[in-house]
Amino acid sequence: MYGRMTRQEVGRPTDRRRLELALEAAGLGEFEWDIERDRLAVSERMAAITGLAAGEHAAEGGRALECAVHPDDLPALRQSRERALAAGDRFEAVFRHVRPDDGAIVCVRTTGIVVRAPDGRPVRVTGVVQDITGHELEEERRTSLMAELDHRVKNVLAAVQALAYQTARQTTSLDVFLQNFAGRLKAMASANELLTAARWRGAAVDHLAAAELGAIAPGQTSWRGPELFLTPRAANALALAFHELAANAVKFGALSMDSGRVDVRWRRVSEGFELDWAETGGPRVAPPATRGFGSTLLEQVTGRELNGQAEIQYRPSGVRVRLRAGAGAIAPRPETVPEAPSARVTELVSPRPVNRPSNLKGARVLIVEDAVLLALELETGLSEAGAQVIGPAYELEEAMGLLDRPIDAAVLDANLNGRSVAPVAEALTARRVPFLFATGYGETGGAPGGFDAPVIRKPYDVTQVAVAVAELLTPA
Repeated sequence: MYGRMTRQEVGRPTDRRRLELALEAAGLGEFEWDIERDRLAVSERMAAITGLAAGEHAAEGGRALECAVHPDDLPALRQSRERALAAGDRFEAVFRHVRPDDGAIVCVRTTGIVVRAPDGRPVRVTGVVQDITGHELEEERRTSLMAELDHRVKNVLAAVQALAYQTARQTTSLDVFLQNFAGRLKAMASANELLTAARWRGAAVDHLAAAELGAIAPGQTSWRGPELFLTPRAANALALAFHELAANAVKFGALSMDSGRVDVRWRRVSEGFELDWAETGGPRVAPPATRGFGSTLLEQVTGRELNGQAEIQYRPSGVRVRLRAGAGAIAPRPETVPEAPSARVTELVSPRPVNRPSNLKGARVLIVEDAVLLALELETGLSEAGAQVIGPAYELEEAMGLLDRPIDAAVLDANLNGRSVAPVAEALTARRVPFLFATGYGETGGAPGGFDAPVIRKPYDVTQVAVAVAELLTPA
């Protein structure tokens, strides 16, 4: 652009060359408006950014700098410049610029310095321009993402609130409410984890089935069908449907007996897809005397959210459910497809009720959790099971400082205020102290950091955590 450097410049750049190199590195183009001569000098760098012709031109009282400014942004630019000419020494403005050579619109930031004569008259304006189109687009994208996040969070909170109310209306004891509500909340969390891994483009039906059925009654469940991705709304609805069906099968249906089976099959149809849930080999089934929330959710909520319908049949041989979904429930295949949830990850979040009390009497259990309320809940639950709690530690350094104490097992949050808990996990591994992760981060392929450890996904049931810790301490 400015030609090759001379031999002298290679060894020792001149001040002018240093300035040119700095402007080029910063992506800036320079201009100079000689007010007394009414001439405007446009550098080649500015010409490349704005599409204006390089060289010296008539300034036309400053109008030459405005010829390609977007009309909506012109008043603000003029006001800023005139204010600086009247009483200031510099001005800065951001505006849209319509390139005269190709019509492309670029977002430009310009900064000018006003040079004055001894009597105070403005005689020259020297300035630079910068193409900030990419920055502005990124800022718009960030603003849009924040608005979308706010919308989704509010929707999730509203859904959780409605789920709590509906669950409460169908239960008569606190223990039953907590068990049912926690299970439904986990189903929503599993669906959201899969959606997050796919950047909220969709979740696969087989992944949703694996998240709910993957570790329930090994050998008694199966699911099969073509690769099929659902929209976020449909994925959440199907995850809840799987949870309600699985919980019912464990409590009353096929999975309450060792001889029972649950088989899930789905297929594409011209207007969407169909999914069949079939239970066999369990106790004899009769239609329920009362209608529970699970039936209401399946027949009304799930059917509507899938743009289709749900049909429940209480056959003597086992419950049969057919879900029909419309084309609006199907999403294109995401660019990023997460791995299917593994049994190692899902084994601790199954809807099976805890049939035995966990006995942690005398066990020294380290708790590392940065959320104070969760840490207190863990401390209470493990203490009630008989454990001697070490901590809780809320920060990485605090956790590392507790490692010199005798520890039998540990419950680790994977992320502590933005910092990985890996140093603690590595130290425990070196000491052969078993631990599990309690985390809200979605790593469907296994434990965080590749450690060989069980994982409990948040939100979790503290009684399940106590049972999991007891299993860690049980000799193989």
